[in-house]
Amino acid sequence: MPEQLVFAMEVILNGLMAGVLYALVALGFVLIYKASGIFNYAQGVMALFAAMTLVGIMNGQVPFAHLINATFGTHVHDFGWTVPALLAILMTMGVMVLLAWAVQRFVMRHLVGQEPIILFMATIGLAYFLEGVADLMWGSEIKTLDVGLPQGINLWIDESTFNIFGYGFFIDNLDIVATVIAALLVAALVAFSQYTKQGRAMRAVADDHQAALSVGISLNFIWIMVWSVAGFVALVAGIMWGTKSGVQFSLSLIALKALPVLMLGGFTSIPGAIVGGLIIGVGEKLFEFAIGPLVGGATENWFAYVLALIFLVFRPQGLFGEKIIERV
Repeated sequence: MPEQLVFAMEVILNGLMAGVLYALVALGFVLIYKASGIFNYAQGVMALFAAMTLVGIMNGQVPFAHLINATFGTHVHDFGWTVPALLAILMTMGVMVLLAWAVQRFVMRHLVGQEPIILFMATIGLAYFLEGVADLMWGSEIKTLDVGLPQGINLWIDESTFNIFGYGFFIDNLDIVATVIAALLVAALVAFSQYTKQGRAMRAVADDHQAALSVGISLNFIWIMVWSVAGFVALVAGIMWGTKSGVQFSLSLIALKALPVLMLGGFTSIPGAIVGGLIIGVGEKLFEFAIGPLVGGATENWFAYVLALIFLVFRPQGLFGEKIIERV
């Protein structure tokens, strides 16, 4: 019995840390939806694009090398140098800001006033476009991402130094780092939206576009800023997931796991994205621990979606979402 209790506590703790990684992706959705009312299906691909760009810059890889070689018959692959991780992260963030500008300038700017379904379809097209560009720029092979984050089982929390009832805890170092970084990121985003001029302008745009325009707020600037911040969140998520499981095209599918997180927390709430992620992370781990052996396992693949479906039936706006009331 004590062994089962300790194992359950370990499952809960690891579930909380997995939930933080889900919440990181969900944050990007929330930021863009709050400011523009657009559900950005491309957020997961943005995390993939950021991670692949970071690896390419760190390795000194020539962008579009395969295309250049096929066109001109050359054999260039890299510049012959590597870039330090911190500088590469800053350069990748510059690329994500440039991407935000391009998305606003060439796509979203021309769709102002369109129906939400049109905007949603545009982000689907953007997702596949970015995936194709990432493939052309950096290649489709699986890449290893190492920016110096600690990995492996935490040696400071084992049977010899930390135990309950004689049983030790095993926690991945990367999960601990991801939890700390996510907590700091959420605190920074909340402070930014509440206490800065740009953050207040973003909330004004989210409340009423026309009213924001009437007081001199530039919608183009706000939307570029929001897409840039979402790009930064995607970069952080891409670093965490890429370090954990390698940079590969399946990384873009983490957006699908963020959907139940949004349904639980609400599409317009930053704290809701965090709470929803923690609920999904802990819930799927505990369900697999308690019920998985009875039904043949693999419950983590569908638990989050079933829970989201239940929320859609009984509380469609989520735990922290705004309830929409229409008067006729």
